[in-house]
Amino acid sequence: MEGWTCIFTTNHLHEAELIKGMLEEHQIMAITVNKQDSVYLIGEVELYVQVDEAFLAMQIINKLNRE
Repeated sequence: MEGWTCIFTTNHLHEAELIKGMLEEHQIMAITVNKQDSVYLIGEVELYVQVDEAFLAMQIINKLNRE
């Protein structure tokens, strides 16, 4: 995925989707990559944004974590 960078990982799909929605509200396109096993849900979900939007996306995520 050239031009994209992983900015967030979690074991919970709903958490990644929530953050993705918040980023999209700020006009930041985000992609989730689900690497979890479909039966046991072992693994991670990764959230990617374009490299030039990574800093702003991280600020939004950090603000969410402080609240």
